[in-house]
Amino acid sequence: MAKILIVTDAWKPQTNGVVRCLSSVGTELMRNGDHVVFLTPELFWTWPLPTYPEIQLALAPPGAVGEFISRNAPDHIHIATEGPLGLQARLHCDFSGLQYTTSYHTRFPEYVAARMPLPPEVPTELSYYYLRWFHSGAARTLVPTTSVATDLGMRGFSNIKVWSRGVDGQLFSPGAKTHFADIPGPHLLYVGRVAVEKNVSAFLDLDVPGSKIVVGDGPQIEALKAAYPSVHFLGRRTGAELTAIYRSADAFVFPSKTDTFGNVIIEALSCGVPVAAYPVTGPIDVLTDDNAGALHDDLGEAVRKALTLSRQAARRHAESFTWAHCAAQFRSALVPVVTADRVAA
Repeated sequence: MAKILIVTDAWKPQTNGVVRCLSSVGTELMRNGDHVVFLTPELFWTWPLPTYPEIQLALAPPGAVGEFISRNAPDHIHIATEGPLGLQARLHCDFSGLQYTTSYHTRFPEYVAARMPLPPEVPTELSYYYLRWFHSGAARTLVPTTSVATDLGMRGFSNIKVWSRGVDGQLFSPGAKTHFADIPGPHLLYVGRVAVEKNVSAFLDLDVPGSKIVVGDGPQIEALKAAYPSVHFLGRRTGAELTAIYRSADAFVFPSKTDTFGNVIIEALSCGVPVAAYPVTGPIDVLTDDNAGALHDDLGEAVRKALTLSRQAARRHAESFTWAHCAAQFRSALVPVVTADRVAA
């Protein structure tokens, strides 16, 4: 078996799809005999990302990342994010002639454009310019869905390979409804960050019957609480409590138009909850069973359709997304740090 180094700027205590994916894949790889080492911001001083303070960016001294890589002597290197640690790792690998893979998890160009007081095409194009350069040195760039691969290919990215996602089907499983008996149904649920790029207000603006429930925290939370006093904001929830909330929903609403996958979609499906979403990158790749989810440009229409769908079909569809399969895809995409021709030389 091999030693695999994963470099990531996103790590615990953050709770997002990137962290969940990397930690779950690492667990699966080690279960199968590989030795996995993570290089994360935990090893360095950090500072909060402007407008997104929950993300702590690492202040690694020059050469620290390269020294870590050399000391650990991995067989494979995967650079998971394009932040400060990822950048230092890329530069070290390029300088040292080491092969590596990268992954594209987050549509940061759209995220940046939503926050900057500029015409959106300006920060978007500048961001994609950087991302094209960043990933151009990788032997492979792993992306979560086919539609993301197509989009990036049209933007000039190359060597793209699809790397799907998984869900813990034992934790996120169907069960009795234990919440929300005291509020009118149907119970419509959103789980995720409460931030502008997640488009949560599109869900809250819907003219549909029932109660709207938001689980999560983020920079938009106080503004949305003030603007939508009838919505039930539950804050951040995890583990068995989050599972119980999923199970108690009648439909899960995913309003984002910027996610590359949407791990919460398959968490909801795994709990037997049909999903409503826009037909955009992420949902169009995940919600491929019309009995499990509804896609529509009119999100309200998608919600009304989702409320008629089968909870059993939702669960069945989720069972095709496992962390074991996700880890196997990741493992097969890795490349040796040193190529055979360099060893021979």
